[in-house]
Amino acid sequence: MQTDRSPFQDAPLAPGLLESYLFFAIELQGARYSRTALADVTRQLNRLFPMPVVVLFSYADRLSLAVVHRRQHQRDPGRDVLGRVSLIRDIETKHPHRAHLDILHALSLPERLHWLAAHQQPRTFDGLLTALLSALDTEALNKRFYTALFAWFTRAVAEATFPTNQARTLPPEEHVIRLITRLLFVWFVKEKGLIAAELFTEAQVAALLKDYDRDTGDAYYRAVVQNLFFATLNTEVGKRGFSREKRATHRDFSRYRYRREMQDPAALLALFRRTPFINGGLFDCLDSETATTAGGWRIDCFTDTVTDPERREHGLLSIPNRLFFDADGLLTLFDKFTFTVEENTPAEQDVALDPELLGKVFENLLAAVTPETRETARKQTGSYYTPRAVVEYMVDEALVAAVADRVSPDDGDAAFWQERLRYLLDYADAFDDAERVFSETEREGIVRAIADTTVLDPAVGSGAFPMGVLHKLTLALRRLDPDNRRWEALQKERARARMDQALETRDRGERDAELLDISATFERYRDSDFGRKLYLIQNSLFGVDIQPVASQIAKLRFFISLAIEQEPTADAATNYGIKPLPNLETRFVAANTLLGLHHREDMLTSPRVRDLQRALQENRERHFHATTRTMKRKYRAQDEKLRNALATELEHLRFPADAARKIAIWDPYDQNASADWFDAEYMFGLTTGFDVVLGNPPYVQLQKNGGALGRVYTDAGFATFARTGDVYQLFYEQGCRLLTPDAGVLSYITSNSWLKAEYGKATRRYVADKLSVLRLLEMGKDVFENAIVDTSVLIARNGKRDEAGKAVDMDRLAAKDFPPAEPLWGPFVPQGERPWSALSAPERAVMDKMEAVGTPLKE
Repeated sequence: MQTDRSPFQDAPLAPGLLESYLFFAIELQGARYSRTALADVTRQLNRLFPMPVVVLFSYADRLSLAVVHRRQHQRDPGRDVLGRVSLIRDIETKHPHRAHLDILHALSLPERLHWLAAHQQPRTFDGLLTALLSALDTEALNKRFYTALFAWFTRAVAEATFPTNQARTLPPEEHVIRLITRLLFVWFVKEKGLIAAELFTEAQVAALLKDYDRDTGDAYYRAVVQNLFFATLNTEVGKRGFSREKRATHRDFSRYRYRREMQDPAALLALFRRTPFINGGLFDCLDSETATTAGGWRIDCFTDTVTDPERREHGLLSIPNRLFFDADGLLTLFDKFTFTVEENTPAEQDVALDPELLGKVFENLLAAVTPETRETARKQTGSYYTPRAVVEYMVDEALVAAVADRVSPDDGDAAFWQERLRYLLDYADAFDDAERVFSETEREGIVRAIADTTVLDPAVGSGAFPMGVLHKLTLALRRLDPDNRRWEALQKERARARMDQALETRDRGERDAELLDISATFERYRDSDFGRKLYLIQNSLFGVDIQPVASQIAKLRFFISLAIEQEPTADAATNYGIKPLPNLETRFVAANTLLGLHHREDMLTSPRVRDLQRALQENRERHFHATTRTMKRKYRAQDEKLRNALATELEHLRFPADAARKIAIWDPYDQNASADWFDAEYMFGLTTGFDVVLGNPPYVQLQKNGGALGRVYTDAGFATFARTGDVYQLFYEQGCRLLTPDAGVLSYITSNSWLKAEYGKATRRYVADKLSVLRLLEMGKDVFENAIVDTSVLIARNGKRDEAGKAVDMDRLAAKDFPPAEPLWGPFVPQGERPWSALSAPERAVMDKMEAVGTPLKE
């Protein structure tokens, strides 16, 4: 009788450091389990055994498979730390997703043994663990997705038609980028069960549209996608429907359109009806409310004008059905992958595409259409996005420095205090032990410090850095204040303080309503991160980018982060249990961070000006919380009225007319516009600077294009300006200006040319004179795949203090782990303070490459 042979009989594995594996199968009673819950069980089981434990969970016709990374603790060699848990989650046993089947096939033993041979890895149990983890590599997954998506992007730019000759005309590439990001957001929300999946199935929609034709038709985008975007996701449930007028106007973007292109309008609207009102401005129609004959424009072209095909306005925009549904269509591509609404962390990850993908997609697509980076970007996948490990390190160090400066430890041990704060922010050490690690006084102080901390990314891009801050502060609050009692009390305390400041302009009912809303939020989300994230976003996180689409993408990620904390219900009357998202237009703005308002200080000379500015800030706070289109329109109209009044008052005070005009025309709710100036106090209402400024400023040489960019900043008042330099150098100086005096923390990753090149002399002098360096990392080219520049990370405090900085040159290290282990760091020694002969070997290694850094400068 023939028996099945084990692959081990044909290809036995030799023992290494590991000699075996354990496999556990656990049957759970509930219907669904969070990723964190499954990861915690996996870690607990792995703590019990010296060998890796692979866990298979079974629950409600679903399976999940979990594997844990193991590593030695970086600060305590005697301690074994369990690293990231990778999960293939919610595999449907009856109707498994194709992507799940592909991953499971890749995990099969024959496939992994083949991988070992192909990669010339040892045929040991250690090698097998490496092979298993390689099959769960989300970076490789992201690259495969992006490669296919970029091919679709190129095709869509060529095959779709977009409006031209408008008062505002966007390039086709930007249209396609907006479409991709909007649909990606919808796809993530669909994973949460908030949007009917039938809307994205060709067989379903073909039956709902008249004369559907995949190859030549284009009704799907108009009748389904646009109606979903503008008349469903952006309209309250009870106010949806077709216009009662025979001819709808451009000025009402909340009504359904294109009835004549629908085979069964009632059936299509029934599918839309299952979707909650999202709010937040994500799906605001970008057409102007003014007619094109009066200077208006059409960008989204959401209109009912369907009479003469040659004249109808939606003929300006046509996206063929085939671009969505053929073999290389966008929705076909989406269907080949699994998505998760939770952003992966260094502690746990789904083997699926997570919301960080929005950032990677945006930054790489934008790089592919930007002249300075176009050719390089087209040859690579994913290299312009700052890697998550680097973001996490920069965020951690900046937050530790900021919080440590605000809160003192009970025992007075400053060095150990910083170690405890790093422990608090470490996903791998995220245990329920805050009461043991921190005293009651310390916990109270840290929570208050978090509430008072403000963070700015001055070149926000897709929001990777502020999103990293959100994750880390949420983790800290969850550990320090698990029931949200401290956090809720602080939000009410802050609200009362705002009310006291605005006593004359806010009535009692409005003030009480804000307190009641805070209570209702925490009552409903007592054990959730929703309240933590909502008030961190409201009070602590800010971003600026010169490109409007960038700030839009950043907002998308924050909206997803809030959406995943909510559990939908079947009750349409309560918006299916979903709290509408806040409006982030006054938290992430499109503006030129490097240019300010001329004569800005003159604005403070008039009580009337100060009153108008205060009224603007209060109105914008109301808009932040507005949850209906009617309320939003009211506050936007009031914003315009107040801006005009402010401009008039400034002109009366003989404020420069051009600056007054800039104030009047800056509309934070206009998603198509970017201000050519930035002012943190006017735009954000912050008067004392930011506690943390961090990010990855752009690298663009000022002498490019005949020095056109250099001419923009020649007379902008930068001490670090050099015609042969780079724009990122100006971001160093501007970042310092935006910090709180003598306390704020700067955390940048940039090209390292400022450390060595002649044109970096002024920047080196500025850093030496103005900052106390805390960390300096020479990164080399390994941070960004196929990068064209070497990079460095600088973390520094505003002002001069006697703080012991540290530096490391990663190119000189044998181990490439990031961040480098503590013993590898050398002291940051400003050049000239000690003779070369007095420097230690690590110091010499650092200073040999980092010449001309410090005080006094070596010229």
